[in-house]
Amino acid sequence: MNIGLALGSGASRGWSHIGVINALADQGIVPDIVCGTSIGALVGASYVSNNLENLEGWVCSLTKFETARFFEINTSLNGFVNTERLHHFLNEYVASDNVAIEDLAKQYATVATDLETGREIWLTKGSVLEAVWSSMSLPGLFPAIKNNNRWLVDGGLVNPVPISLCRALGADIVIAVNLNGDIVGKHFQHPKNPIKQDTGIVKKITNLVTEYTASVFSTAKVENQPPSLFEAIAGSVNITQDRITRSRMAGDPPDILLSPKLSHIGLLEFYRANETINEGKECVQRMQPEIHHILSMA
Repeated sequence: MNIGLALGSGASRGWSHIGVINALADQGIVPDIVCGTSIGALVGASYVSNNLENLEGWVCSLTKFETARFFEINTSLNGFVNTERLHHFLNEYVASDNVAIEDLAKQYATVATDLETGREIWLTKGSVLEAVWSSMSLPGLFPAIKNNNRWLVDGGLVNPVPISLCRALGADIVIAVNLNGDIVGKHFQHPKNPIKQDTGIVKKITNLVTEYTASVFSTAKVENQPPSLFEAIAGSVNITQDRITRSRMAGDPPDILLSPKLSHIGLLEFYRANETINEGKECVQRMQPEIHHILSMA
């Protein structure tokens, strides 16, 4: 019996995948097939590359300041992620550039979206890092990735929880982790320091950075303050992925569905890893009777 693990998208909420994988292992459940979308692709790749323990140690030490260093204000308008720093992180805690999917001990694949056609793209061979990077290129934060003459972006736009991909690779039982089941409309943040008028260009840039970091990380709410750019992006992504996930799972439900309660975690709050990992573990524990019942019947 082949067990497939479908790790869903959800940005910073994705660290809960670490807790899920560890909790399943504690119960003697080790997947044969691992498929991921976006942050699920990253955590899944780290797991199948035997780097998960190192990844967990690093994310649990992450601070607000360290998280902010992964983002930069630039004039290219391609995205806000510092790709050089991200590349170093992926090499250190996910996989090196020369690791191919075909060389992994477990079956592994990711989902991306063809930006031109809107088609769902399954990445089942080639560079692990390219598969991860393509799957997690969230529009507005990451630049699109060129792959086989196609521009690819975040797979969460078409298949946020890759159950279908697990089944296509031969999974008899699919355990799916949906990070977006309770998030729509529940996490709007408002900046403490709205951008101010000033004639100095340096001051304007400083205020822009202040507004950016506040909108990403602050929890204070200002009455009648319209959503920031990043709140709008986050809310739109949440709505899209929730609706698509519901539709896809209605037609192709998993055998076991794990839905960690993560509505209090913001899209880019990667520094809250301890909370998200613990909730991943607790979610598996809550579902333990059902998990073992289904596996025993298979």
